[in-house]
Amino acid sequence: MITNILPEIKEIKDEELRKKVINVWEEAIEFRGWTAEILSAIPFTLLAENVQITFINHIRAVCKMCIACDEVLDEVHSNKKTPINRDYLIAGALLADVGKLLEYEIIDGKAVKSDYGKKLRHPFSGVGLAFKHDLPPEVMHIIATHSKEGEGEKRTPESIILHHADFIDFELVK
Repeated sequence: MITNILPEIKEIKDEELRKKVINVWEEAIEFRGWTAEILSAIPFTLLAENVQITFINHIRAVCKMCIACDEVLDEVHSNKKTPINRDYLIAGALLADVGKLLEYEIIDGKAVKSDYGKKLRHPFSGVGLAFKHDLPPEVMHIIATHSKEGEGEKRTPESIILHHADFIDFELVK
């Protein structure tokens, strides 16, 4: 199911890393018994009204923006001094919001913030899941610093790219 709803996972060249990303998603989905249909219908944020962008489409859009940004930087700055680990960038993009599957629950057919989510926002849950599945600290850093929780932290190049791609999608909705 995961590679069907998030085909960008196949862009991760490191097979072990790809499997770990899938394992994180599997655990997060099992937490509340999410289905592909529900994941493809719930809004990507609860911080704005009448959000039409779905959770899965947001993740895919942000991941594609991250890949495109890296490709442009490679093309234009072929001798760029800041190397980007594309596998880490993609893994971070695909996992940045996975914690929302713990943060959200469905009540009366509507996605709402769960009691768990009122205490822990998704960057924390996402890092916890990533740690449990032995993802590299570089990927956990991307998850941890992608949103407001990362303000004031020194972000890696991959985290900078994801942070801006994520907020492009978020700010356009707000």
